[in-house]
Amino acid sequence: MTVPEVTVGICAYNEAQNIERCIRSVYSQIQDGFRIKEVIVVSSASTDGTDEIVESLQKEYSDLILIKQEKREGKNSAINAYLDAKTCDIVVMVNADNVFGNEKSLSYLLEPFRDEKVGIAGGHPVPTNGKDDPAGFSSHLLWTMHHNLAMIYPKIGELVAFRDIGTRLTLSQQSDEDLIRMYLEEKGYKSVYVPEAIVLNRGPETDEDFLKQRTRVNIGEVVMKEKYGYEIPTWNKKYLAKAAFRTMRDMGFHPLKMMHTASLEHKARSAARKYVREGNTDLSVWDPVKTTKKL
Repeated sequence: MTVPEVTVGICAYNEAQNIERCIRSVYSQIQDGFRIKEVIVVSSASTDGTDEIVESLQKEYSDLILIKQEKREGKNSAINAYLDAKTCDIVVMVNADNVFGNEKSLSYLLEPFRDEKVGIAGGHPVPTNGKDDPAGFSSHLLWTMHHNLAMIYPKIGELVAFRDIGTRLTLSQQSDEDLIRMYLEEKGYKSVYVPEAIVLNRGPETDEDFLKQRTRVNIGEVVMKEKYGYEIPTWNKKYLAKAAFRTMRDMGFHPLKMMHTASLEHKARSAARKYVREGNTDLSVWDPVKTTKKL
């Protein structure tokens, strides 16, 4: 029986402090039932030594490919670049500032593709922040909510695997995984959430950065609704209510901290609606939230 081959794509913009750990995390995965044929890093006009780090790792990993973009055009442009270069039908998207939570995460993520009707699978993001400070608690609350919501209705992001059916992303938008999911579902493919596929990320360390990040994400989701009529599950009140109950079970009841996080999210969503209502374009290229780069 032929072992399925996959491409791993990594988008990077000035990720010198994270890119080596991310790449090594990919190669540390136990390749059970699949084979990583190539790892493609697209560096979008990086100026901090990211390219040089990847080039040094190419001496160690012969199937590591670096594509340099002279101009930063946004994540969707970088994704299109590695989709055009890859040689496999199944693609894994990994963020340069994330690492796998265990050595079997990728195996878990790819397991659903044994079913030919599965088009896209999402992993389980877990923040590395502590829970004691307000911003750290907010990050844990947010991702625990996402996890519990995804157990009800798949919410896919951070770590994604999908079948490439020829889709290429518009450069005027930022919602990469939502666009890919929408196109696959239109073709009759299923979306699944894989809670065992752990990926570690870093949440914002200040309320200001949390609000900045969440406003950007919500702008993309509002645009998906306005432009395509495609509703993201995190905007469904019924799903949110069920997820909130399960999240309080998992994290305990912390009314003041939870109200604080809810207030920040409300501000972010209100700002996103206002931004789109005023006719502004989506944030296809955005300023990185620097405190999320300290994985």
